[in-house]
Amino acid sequence: MSEIKNSDIKVVGAPAGYEGPGFFATQLDKVVGMARKNSLWPLPFATSCCGIEFMSTMSSTYDLGRFGAERLSFSPRQADLLMVMGTIAKKMGPVLRHVYEQMAEPRWVLSMGACASSGGIFDSYPVLQGIDKIMPVDVYIPGCPPRPEQVLDGILRIQELVQNESLRRRSSPEYKALLASYGIE
Repeated sequence: MSEIKNSDIKVVGAPAGYEGPGFFATQLDKVVGMARKNSLWPLPFATSCCGIEFMSTMSSTYDLGRFGAERLSFSPRQADLLMVMGTIAKKMGPVLRHVYEQMAEPRWVLSMGACASSGGIFDSYPVLQGIDKIMPVDVYIPGCPPRPEQVLDGILRIQELVQNESLRRRSSPEYKALLASYGIE
């Protein structure tokens, strides 16, 4: 077994703020962002082979739990990250959109694999050519199917987005216009 050296350990500093003996002060946005980043509750919406790759990402080899997303939620009302994996048929589109609309704000969407992102190899009438036709997508993970390392990278990108997002972004006119363009209130 190899020994862990002090140079192998990355120490993360406190967020920028005022500090002194016995107190620490920072901005509320930064504290809330850090808390949200490390406590994502993903809702997996898996329809085909990308779901199998996601299962391997949850296994002990890759261990998605290390990134604060260990508790999978199968109820949209208790989730804040919708992970769409696999082929989405046009008949399934309204169901997926209904799941998205049931999620409370703030909510994020991760599109995993070629089929969810662009329809994949199924350029045919019954297949939705990307879930961004029915809902806004925050992060796309390419591949057919994507490797677990790519899934972890996508989760890290979502975490970066979550941590740096302003508390006021969701009530901004730009965000409301984006949701209105999808027909979502």
